[in-house]
Amino acid sequence: MYPPTTKDFVSLTLSERDPRTYNNGKQWRRQSCWRKWKRLSRLQRCLILMVLPLMVICWMVAYPGTLAGHWRGLSNRAVDEESDTGHDHLAKPLIPGVIAEPPKQNAPVLPEAPPMRRPFPKRGPPALQNRAQKRANASDSQAEGEKPAVKSGEQGEGKKPLVSWRGAIIEADQVSETRPPLPQKEQDSKADGVPVNAADSTPQKPAPNRPEAVIEAFRHAWRGYKEFAWGHDELKPVSKSYGEWFNLGLTLIDALDTMWIMGLKEEFEEAKTWVATELSFSKNVDVNLFESTIRILGGLLSTYHLTGDALFLDKAKDIGSRLMPAFRTPSKIPYSDVNIGKGTAHAPRWTSDSTVAEVTSIQLEFRELSRLTQDPRYRDAVDEVMKHVHKLEGKHDGLVPMFINTNSGQFTHLGVYTLGARADSYYEYLLKQWVQGGKQESELLEDYLKSMEGVKKNLLRKSSPSGLTFVGELSHGHFSPKMDHLVCFLPGTLALGAHNGLPVEHMELAQQLMETCYQMYAQMETGLSPEIVHFNMEAPEGRDVEVKLADRHNLLRPETVESLFYLYRFTQDKKYQDWGWEIFQSFNKYTRVPSGGYTSISNVRDPEYPNPRDKMESFFLGETLKYFYLLFSDDPELISLDKYVFNTEAHVLPIWPPAPAPAPAV
Repeated sequence: MYPPTTKDFVSLTLSERDPRTYNNGKQWRRQSCWRKWKRLSRLQRCLILMVLPLMVICWMVAYPGTLAGHWRGLSNRAVDEESDTGHDHLAKPLIPGVIAEPPKQNAPVLPEAPPMRRPFPKRGPPALQNRAQKRANASDSQAEGEKPAVKSGEQGEGKKPLVSWRGAIIEADQVSETRPPLPQKEQDSKADGVPVNAADSTPQKPAPNRPEAVIEAFRHAWRGYKEFAWGHDELKPVSKSYGEWFNLGLTLIDALDTMWIMGLKEEFEEAKTWVATELSFSKNVDVNLFESTIRILGGLLSTYHLTGDALFLDKAKDIGSRLMPAFRTPSKIPYSDVNIGKGTAHAPRWTSDSTVAEVTSIQLEFRELSRLTQDPRYRDAVDEVMKHVHKLEGKHDGLVPMFINTNSGQFTHLGVYTLGARADSYYEYLLKQWVQGGKQESELLEDYLKSMEGVKKNLLRKSSPSGLTFVGELSHGHFSPKMDHLVCFLPGTLALGAHNGLPVEHMELAQQLMETCYQMYAQMETGLSPEIVHFNMEAPEGRDVEVKLADRHNLLRPETVESLFYLYRFTQDKKYQDWGWEIFQSFNKYTRVPSGGYTSISNVRDPEYPNPRDKMESFFLGETLKYFYLLFSDDPELISLDKYVFNTEAHVLPIWPPAPAPAPAV
């Protein structure tokens, strides 16, 4: 018989419906806490009930200020909200993110507090005339009195503000005045350092020394070039590097005569040493005939005349002879490109044409080189070009097309006439060759006078609503109100002609166009002109100047400052100096880079984000700052316009003395 089976475990089954079953629920936890409380003795429970209130009382005694202050704040806030107009609590609501209630209708109106002074004025330099006009396409302006948010790169109170554009730190103010813009009615009457109201006893800041300010700007630009681009063609000031075009030190050569005119002898000697020891034209490199002539040959000739140092004449002979292969064409119209090491020349790869401006704007330099060296081949080559163009068919009332073929010698792309890019300096050099040669070459004067009549007949119009006189373009009989900034050379050229005996109407037109070129700066939010503008000719309201998105860049060009210099020299009207000072301040505000140098910008319509291009053209030192310095100088003998003529790169060449009269026959 088998023994009974023995089980070594106990089986227990719990029902989920049993309310006493543990399931970690809230009801179970409450019952557990109450059971523990009931298990305490009566004495223990009494002690706990006595200690808890005592702890609360002690905490209130230890921190009376916190609660009292909080209660007082709530009480006072309630009183203020009932009695005040609500200016403060509207600007700073009690609860962040919740819009405060509007002020009560019966609340007294308190005067508004004066607006905060902006460390970086929205619209650039102060006292720009007509800047208060409504701008249809202007960037959103800040509300009156609104304090702008601090941007990356801005300094705290008491320090110089900076503006950062994609990592490029640009100085917001250098040499410029930082006061907010004057009311429009005061802008026209306030001069630098002179109170508007004679009864105003507020001490006025002395007028800035404008020539010294330009010298400081040159030194700042030169410091950047010397540190980051020494011996190279162009400075990239934002990236602190350099760019090459011909690998010939363009900026250094372009700046030689500027340094001499400004009296920067130490900087000049450093540059001269580089020219003597490092500058070599024996390089296998293609250069542009026009750019090399006006910048390098012109710069060396100018420096030779100012200093008398034969080093610069020797270098000028070297580069001049290396450029001569460009004239070996079937038509004698030169090629655009020359290899100065190999002695070969060619047209651009995409065309056999040269631009008219390029082949007719090298004459001043080659003519002067022949006079100095007594070698006629330089002058003969460029005079041949001018004689050919003089008798060429395809002109329209003295206006020339933009292109000429180096094989046939004929104008191409007929029907398009402009005083802007590719044709501009043709008209400039017609007059200046005539002046350079002692006013003896009648063909040059004839072509110049005829072309100016063609400008007045075909290209001159007035804008709306202000009636600004401007020079447009003609394309196959259709007029376009497009005007390049390059056209702003024309007021100065017209004034120079009037100074040399041409009709007085030329000076009147020069003054009208000068106002237009100034407004191309003044009507922009940065106070800097774009590369191209289109003038309004139809709408009776709005602004006169419109700018397309692709044309809003500023390359630090000199043409407007150049014309201001001529107009001031010939009229002595101080407004031209004042206009130039405003433009100079705008350059300092929006293009100056703290580490050295100035940069071109991409958007003159946006003072908050003009977008630097990271390039300082060589002509900024060779032309723009030179013309600023001469404009602000009151010495008429500093580069007298009766003794010198400027080439299109602002390099000075002497006006030739009259030829001696032939000896009488015996």
